[in-house]
Amino acid sequence: MPETNYRKIDWITIGLYLALILFGWMNIFSSSVSEAGFVLSLKEKYVMDLIWMASAVALAILILFVIPSKVYPAISWPFYVLMVILLVAVAFVGVEVNGSKSWFALGPFRLQPAEFSKISTAILLASLMSKYDFRFSNPRDALRIAAVLAMPMLAILLEKETGSALVYLGFLIVCYREGMTGWLLVAGLLAIVFFIFTLIFSPFVAILILAGLAGVTAGFYAQHRILGTVATAAAVTLLAFLPRLMQNESLTFLTHFEPEVWAAILTGLVAAVLTVLFHLHRRLALRNLMLGFLAGLVLIFSVDFVFEHVLKEHQRARIEVLLGIKEDPMGVGYNVHQSLVAIGSGGFAGKGFLGGTQTRFDFVPEQSTDFIFCTVGEEWGLLGTLGVLILYMWLILRLIGLAEKQRDSFARIYGWCVAMCLLMHVVINICMTIGLMPVIGIPLPLISYGGSSLWAFTILLFIFLRLDLDGKSY
Repeated sequence: MPETNYRKIDWITIGLYLALILFGWMNIFSSSVSEAGFVLSLKEKYVMDLIWMASAVALAILILFVIPSKVYPAISWPFYVLMVILLVAVAFVGVEVNGSKSWFALGPFRLQPAEFSKISTAILLASLMSKYDFRFSNPRDALRIAAVLAMPMLAILLEKETGSALVYLGFLIVCYREGMTGWLLVAGLLAIVFFIFTLIFSPFVAILILAGLAGVTAGFYAQHRILGTVATAAAVTLLAFLPRLMQNESLTFLTHFEPEVWAAILTGLVAAVLTVLFHLHRRLALRNLMLGFLAGLVLIFSVDFVFEHVLKEHQRARIEVLLGIKEDPMGVGYNVHQSLVAIGSGGFAGKGFLGGTQTRFDFVPEQSTDFIFCTVGEEWGLLGTLGVLILYMWLILRLIGLAEKQRDSFARIYGWCVAMCLLMHVVINICMTIGLMPVIGIPLPLISYGGSSLWAFTILLFIFLRLDLDGKSY
C-alpha cells in the first residue's frame, strides 16, 4: 500500500467541522451561563462542552493520522454486533433522562450508544454493499441490508428514542444510490402522507385520494392517460356519494358498515381482480401498483390502532398539536411555541451574543441541546440561521462530492452514509424546532450540547476523511 500523503488532507471539510463546533460552543455558553459569568466547574455545560470538544479533536487526530483505513472493513461485523448488544442493554440498565433510557452513566459523563450505532451501521452497510457480487435485485442481499437497518432501529425504539431511529431512514437514500428501486422511497413517503391524511380528514377521504392516485397512475402505465383520468374521476366521484346513498331508507342494509368499510370492500375487490388479471398478462408494473393499493388500504385502517395503541400519550399529543387537531401552547406545544417566539424575536440580525431574553431567562426547555437552533435564531437572527444552514449544506454537499470521487466503493458508500446521517439530523432537528415536525428529541450535529453526539459525528466524519486521504494516496 502506498505511503499516506498527508498533504492531501481535505482541509476545507475540517474547517467546516471546526467552524460548526466553535459556533456551537458559543451558543451553548450563551444558553447556559449564569449571571455570575464564566465559572470553571464541571457542573457548567459550557465547561463540559470544552472537554468534549478537546477530546473530540484528539479523536479526530487519532483517526486521521494513526488508525489505517483498512481496519474498518475488518471490524464491521464485530463492531456492529457490539453496538446492537449495547443498544439492548441500555434499555434495561441505562440511566433514564426525560422518559428515555438511553444513556450509560460513567461518573459525571454519560454515553449514548444510539449515537455510536450510526457509525457501526454505516461501516457495515459500506462493507456489505461494496462486495463485487452485491445486488439489490438479489433477495438475499436485500434482506440482509434490511436486517442490518432494522435491528438497531428496533433497539433504539425500545429506548423511546424515536428521533434517533428516524435517522436510519437516511440510509435508504444510500441504498437507492447503490441500486435499490426508488419505488420503496416513494412508498415510504406515501405511507407518511396517507397516515397524516387519515388523521386530519378521515379514512373515507384517504381511501378516495388513494383510489384516485392509483387510477391515474394505472392510466399512465397503460398509456391511456386521458381515458384513465376520466374513468378514475368518475369512479371516485360516484364513490364520494356513498355516505349520502347510505341515508336512503330503502338501502338500510348498507348501514351495517361505515362508509370507509364499504369503500374499502368495493375498491379492494376491484384491485384484487385487477391484480390477478395483470399477473396473468405479465403486466408486472400494474400488478405491483394494485398490490400497493391494497397495502395502502391496510395502512389506512391500521392508523387508528397505531395512533391509539402503539404511540405513547405524549407522542399522540405532539402529533395532534403539530397537525392542528388540538391547540395546547402551554402544554405539549410549549417548547415549540417558545422556540418560535425566540426565533421570531431575533429578527434580521438578532439581539447579539448573550443578548437573547428567551435564551437568558430559560423560557425554552432544552435550549442548549435539542432546541439550540432557537438560540441561534434569537441571538444571531435570520443572518445567523442562514449562515448555519449554508455551513451544513456546504459540508453535506462536499461530503457527497468527495464520496462520488472515490475509487473504492467502500469509501464511496461510507461517505454517502455520513452525509445522509448529517442531513437527517439537520432536517429533523430544525423542522422540530420551527414546528414542522413533532418534538422527538434529536441533537443538531456539532452544535447541540452533548458529548456522545459530538464524538459520534467526529468519528463518522474523520473516518471518511481518512478513507478519502488513503484513496488520494494511490
